[in-house]
Amino acid sequence: MTREMPYADDNVERTMQFRADGVTLEGTLGVPQGDVRGLIIFAHGSGSSRFSSRNRFVARALRASGLGTLLLDLLSANEEVRDEITRELRFDIPMLATRLVAAIDWASAQPDTHDLPIGLFGASTGGGAALVAAAERPSRVAAVVSRGGRPDLAGEALPRVEAPTLLIVGGNDSVVIDLNEQARDRMRAPVRLSIVPGATHLFEEPGTLESVADQARAWFVEHLRPLSMTKEAAGTRA
Repeated sequence: MTREMPYADDNVERTMQFRADGVTLEGTLGVPQGDVRGLIIFAHGSGSSRFSSRNRFVARALRASGLGTLLLDLLSANEEVRDEITRELRFDIPMLATRLVAAIDWASAQPDTHDLPIGLFGASTGGGAALVAAAERPSRVAAVVSRGGRPDLAGEALPRVEAPTLLIVGGNDSVVIDLNEQARDRMRAPVRLSIVPGATHLFEEPGTLESVADQARAWFVEHLRPLSMTKEAAGTRA
């Protein structure tokens, strides 16, 4: 069992809804007080939800470093029931990515998040969806982190990703290591593959999820820049 960390207070969280792809989706938005460095949108993996204890653990660590978090359900309640039986929707990467893009656009229009650079945190199949969404919104997504993800499922979108990407995989998750290596080799963006020794796919071993949280926090803090700076840099290149 992962220990609770003394990070940001969950009282900053609130439930939100938005329409995407013809359905109503729910998420948990947490924006810490004070200066906020950016917003991290979580794309959950197969069979998971925004209540995932592992992703909530990482979200608390990110909020402690001044990052807002948005944990999403990319399936509606009815779709989740259907997917528990068929297990097909969790692998529909184009659909999941379309909904993740809608979440990016939603956050870009909200008063308290519209001016924040966005990072994406994907787990399992959510890793593939996050990379597709990053390729679709290169001007808004500043960084991507994948935990035990399936970036290979991003397919032809991989070479189009511009955001610096961190791929975190458990050292005992050999099949997923191979898939991440294959995806890394197809990417043109700055990408790092980090293997956590002794970790299996769900990072349930002592200290392994803490390592994920620390690495994700460092990656996002390093790569997320205020949108004003990003626009100035783009103007200089032009």
